[in-house]
Amino acid sequence: MFVSFFPRPRLLFISATAWALFCVLFWYLVARDWGPTLSVGGFFGYGFPEALTGADEAATLALQELQADAGGFWFYQYFIVSIVVFVAAWSRLEPHPWQRWSIWGSALIFFVNWFLVQLDVMINEWFGTFYDLVQKALGEPGSVEASDYYWQIATFLQIALVYVFVATMFRFFVSHFIFRWRTAMNQYYTDRWQQLRHIEGAAQRVQEDTMRFASITESLGISLVDSLMTLIAFLPLLWGLSAHVTHLPLIGEVSQGLVFTAILWSVLGTAIVAAAGIRLPGLEFRNQRVEAAYRKELVYGEDHEDRAEPLTLRELFENVRRNYFRLYFNYMYFNLVRIFYLQIGNLVPYIALGPTIIAGTITLGVMQQIIRAFSRVEGSFQYLINSWTTIVELMSIYKRLKAFEAAIDGKPLPDIDREYMQRDANAPGAAE
Repeated sequence: MFVSFFPRPRLLFISATAWALFCVLFWYLVARDWGPTLSVGGFFGYGFPEALTGADEAATLALQELQADAGGFWFYQYFIVSIVVFVAAWSRLEPHPWQRWSIWGSALIFFVNWFLVQLDVMINEWFGTFYDLVQKALGEPGSVEASDYYWQIATFLQIALVYVFVATMFRFFVSHFIFRWRTAMNQYYTDRWQQLRHIEGAAQRVQEDTMRFASITESLGISLVDSLMTLIAFLPLLWGLSAHVTHLPLIGEVSQGLVFTAILWSVLGTAIVAAAGIRLPGLEFRNQRVEAAYRKELVYGEDHEDRAEPLTLRELFENVRRNYFRLYFNYMYFNLVRIFYLQIGNLVPYIALGPTIIAGTITLGVMQQIIRAFSRVEGSFQYLINSWTTIVELMSIYKRLKAFEAAIDGKPLPDIDREYMQRDANAPGAAE
């Protein structure tokens, strides 16, 4: 599943994680201060400005904004160099026929994800400015110029158009990435078809499961990376915004209460939802087995008169019915728990902000920023909750393809695969 597309996948993923941690630490401890010396931002209008002495407040704010822009441009240079160094090293040391897609493509996905998260951060900052402007306009009629109001709308439109364009091109690229992964798995398995053809549903596993596995794995992987990057971007933002919130309901005065509220609520929900859906992976796996057994008997019945008898088909379909009813029941209480939790979660930031809003110590813009940042942080911590049903489907597909890996490596098949192979071997017409 992975070896067909990635070079030494376990070592690749472990080294990627270690390199990412190293680069993050190196940035905060050393590289961040190298910007004025090494950045090429000056050629693009993002150079580091000279320090001002005795400047007024407006000039100081303008200087800080220029420094922030120059620092952001320097970070992107550091980010790109870090990615290129890692990818080039792997391409050189462990050449692989699919490395342009698997290594370089994954690196591009990683970078674009971060870029989209940064656009989301910009939108969050825009919410604060815009709603403060709205509050001022409503509270003091005539205090806001029409040009200022429409300029803020135009600013949002600029960010949104860039986001939509990049996100659309990103999804286009990811679609090709997924198909290349499927192609790699398809070639890998068809080259070993004689070892695999006797496994129940082998044709379906090569034709359908490879596509579903690549698609779901990439979707979950992108969601995981997006959650981690969103957490990295929004957690410090929420931490800073939490300074405006000094009291929580029932608890009273607390420091950085919003951050801890988001973490505790997400951990609690993940534990509850995971417990509610603990049986789903096994039932989904079993469901694919009983469906495959029923479908295979029908296929045999097309060529052999003594197969697909009504009694046999009725028994096989009864297995399908029984398993689906179990799935329906388990998904019923799983979705009940999950949806209740998510709906209550929409109210959590408003409840946490209750004392602060009642006291009138924050503006409308700051409240919007806090709620949006809180939802982003909370959503990142709730990755398992939001992806649980997809993870269940992936686990079922993984178990089916794992039987292929066992056959290729000469290892015993899982018990349920041996059970179906034995049944087919003993069935009438099997010797033909």
